[in-house]
Amino acid sequence: METPRKSATSGFCAQCAESIPVALLRQEGLSGLHEAVGVVLDAVRLAGSLRPGCHVLVKPNLLMAKPLACTSPQVVAAACAWLLDNGLRVRVADAPGFGSARHVAKRVGLAEALRPLGLSVESMGATVAVPLPLLAEHGRRVQFPVARLALESDVLLSVPRVKAHGQMLLTLAVKNCFGCVPGLYKAVAHAREGRNPRLFADCLAALWAVLPPVAGLADGITAMHVTGPSKGEPFPLGLLGASTSAVALDEAIYTLLGLQPEAVPLGAALARRRALGSAAAGTKVLYPLQRPEDFNTADFRLPAHLAHTSFHPARFLQSCLRRMLAALRH
Repeated sequence: METPRKSATSGFCAQCAESIPVALLRQEGLSGLHEAVGVVLDAVRLAGSLRPGCHVLVKPNLLMAKPLACTSPQVVAAACAWLLDNGLRVRVADAPGFGSARHVAKRVGLAEALRPLGLSVESMGATVAVPLPLLAEHGRRVQFPVARLALESDVLLSVPRVKAHGQMLLTLAVKNCFGCVPGLYKAVAHAREGRNPRLFADCLAALWAVLPPVAGLADGITAMHVTGPSKGEPFPLGLLGASTSAVALDEAIYTLLGLQPEAVPLGAALARRRALGSAAAGTKVLYPLQRPEDFNTADFRLPAHLAHTSFHPARFLQSCLRRMLAALRH
């Protein structure tokens, strides 16, 4: 069963709500973005679900110093401004795959976007070894070092860019939580658990389960398609999406892209957990703004074949060296 989450909210319960609102909004470009972010977060009643003064960790995707590989700085800044305006305590952090969080934030413009708010991007910092509540079918134990900053926050707001992913098909709000694990260890997990795609997907689902409640704000204004998470091509999806449940938000985006959850490795892992009563309860989704069918995704391309990482010593060593060199430079 799922590890119990600490409750830091007055009404925030993605696990047990009878219905979960998912706000989808057509957003072309950056004009009026602050207002648009406020519209989607208000529509899902995020502020009303949180106690004043709650500690919210805003978790963008800062994979590496390539703008399309990262969440748009303007979306992250708009979310932070909205949270601060609603009386919440905000920190912004990530553990990039390559380089330091501060360096990547500076290179992609996030540091500058947050400066007027008095915020800066932090490293995830010290970790705690956390056993993952894997499904019994795997017959093994796995633990991840998870950032103490994430575990001690009241709520996480996962702010991913909508991207295709060469190993996981898509990377959205739940997958973005993998950034709560240090960059070098992510390489270890990709190489070790990634040999078994079903196991690796359940590791990611289990990581989501041990974190505090995770809300989501998806940056799909310009998505990445064809491949990913770093070398794909831009796609003008024109989407902002939000929910108090990262799982519900991800599943709404699957629908928007014409996919069933079971077609996405992480979606399938969460569906198996749901069937066993150890994941978000598959409650009714409400669309207070626009609906998935209001978006044209006919030309959005996903990887035709998923390349699951194998534990090849040379590839693993090369990946580790690249990550360590990037960290040393920055």
